[in-house]
Amino acid sequence: MSFKYIILVIVFFFMASGCEKSLIEPTEESTASAIFEQTWQAIDQKYAFLDFKKLNWDSIGNVYRKQVSNTISDDSLFNVLDKMLYTLRDGHVNLKSPFNRSRNWQWYLDYPQNYDKGLVERNYLGNWKTTGSFVHQRIRNVAYVQYSSFSNPISESQMDYLIDTYKDAKGLVFDIRNNPGGEADNLFILLKRFTDKKILIGKTYEKNGPKHADFSAATEIWVNPLANTKKFADKKIIILINRSCYSAASYFSALAKALPNVVLIGDATGGGGGLPTSIQLSNGWILRYSSTYATDAEGVNFENGVLPTIKVEMSKSDMEKGKDSILERALQAI
Repeated sequence: MSFKYIILVIVFFFMASGCEKSLIEPTEESTASAIFEQTWQAIDQKYAFLDFKKLNWDSIGNVYRKQVSNTISDDSLFNVLDKMLYTLRDGHVNLKSPFNRSRNWQWYLDYPQNYDKGLVERNYLGNWKTTGSFVHQRIRNVAYVQYSSFSNPISESQMDYLIDTYKDAKGLVFDIRNNPGGEADNLFILLKRFTDKKILIGKTYEKNGPKHADFSAATEIWVNPLANTKKFADKKIIILINRSCYSAASYFSALAKALPNVVLIGDATGGGGGLPTSIQLSNGWILRYSSTYATDAEGVNFENGVLPTIKVEMSKSDMEKGKDSILERALQAI
């Protein structure tokens, strides 16, 4: 299997529209009970994490099915489905109607933030540089690069500039805290500049049958750096993460862990390792859910988050002194 094909497979993980597959044809019946059953059945047959999250979907369906009748309003039906989908604990799962959109945000709301952008700007960056989507500065002879969203484009020329600018730095601190995800091709542009060797970095599995354990064989994910390109491969690279890293940011963190010169510091990411697939219900509402799962190079499913190599949380005393505990630990580790 070619590397280009593997990248195309991974790109699917982070596209909110366009690449999503229509797996259930809408039926003509649009009663509240019919919409409930369409939603419940789609999750039962196509959602990737019911067994992994140890959810009894039959029991959950019975709880919320009792709250539905064909006389309830669209708003009331939406609220019931919202509550049922919320039990999946998945930020990639949502229901979209003309009047509302459901989503679960608890993957980061129940956790410490472990990031203060203003503190970093005031006390570390000074007169920082901006190169495309990157904010960067030399801190104690360490290259510090901030990347706020994988939706922001990265060019090869920007990567060349960063590597040239910091070729004499002791190492690289790559800060993706609060990065919500985005485009998969951007993470491969980065990973190819972090190593000079072809390395297996993860695997993906696609839901391919109605049973909860029905999945395809693994698709291997490799990073295959191009020859004659500038790289950070000779430097220690520390990636800063927190709970607000999601989707492509979690994916990047999980895959980067396989590189021998990479260390993750901070808090666990928020997860989101599934391909979001959309279907249209017979009343026109759009249901989105995760239809695949991924593992890192060691076979660990990171749907619930990628653990840091070194766990560090922001301390109140450090913040009062204008210090970022996580960034300070990274600078020490370089």
